[in-house]
Amino acid sequence: MEKNQYDICLKVLRRMEKQGILKDILLIGSWCVYFYDDYFTGLNYTPSIRTRDVDFLVPLPLKIKRKVDIPDLLKDLGFVIDFLGTKGYIRLQHPELIVEFLVPERGKGSDKPYPLPDLGINAQPLRFLDFLIQNIIEVKFKGITIKLPHPAAFALQKLMVFQRRTKNEKAERERNQAFMILDFILKKRADNDLKRIFNSMHKKWQDKILKVLSSFKQDQVIEILRGMV
Repeated sequence: MEKNQYDICLKVLRRMEKQGILKDILLIGSWCVYFYDDYFTGLNYTPSIRTRDVDFLVPLPLKIKRKVDIPDLLKDLGFVIDFLGTKGYIRLQHPELIVEFLVPERGKGSDKPYPLPDLGINAQPLRFLDFLIQNIIEVKFKGITIKLPHPAAFALQKLMVFQRRTKNEKAERERNQAFMILDFILKKRADNDLKRIFNSMHKKWQDKILKVLSSFKQDQVIEILRGMV
């Protein structure tokens, strides 16, 4: 990871915390891998990430009580509004980073952006995100309190979504991130957390995950999830 990316990301997080936003949203996506360092303390955890995308998940209904224009908040850092695709999804683009906001997709779903006028943005609805909201940890980093999906939830969700990717490179990266996090969960001996979170998933999701684990010879993880150890 480039130092400039790291510095800009921290500035974004600090500003959002100062405005009272950060306590009501989750940082998700590949940047979680970096911030899990606190959770895996003492295990020689040396994460690396290769992405410009910083993704924030906004739980619904919206809990943020004050209006904060996020594009204006980040404007002087060099972020500009960009529109993704033909549907009008807003993302904030910087030479080093791209900040996007997501919400859980529910019911029949929609291909339209979800408006968040109190934040001056809209968000992209995506599947499998409520699962992350149900399994949260908090970490401290440089004096900032950050909400993240539990590493087990992060890894299991990645094993679901990578199968839906159309780009092989991104699918492979997400799959490898999932396996790396699972490996450190085993080193931490957090088997009970892994099994508990897996058991909270829909049976169809469980079956898909077990199939992926089997095809990549993740026998130890399978035994834990099936309760054989």
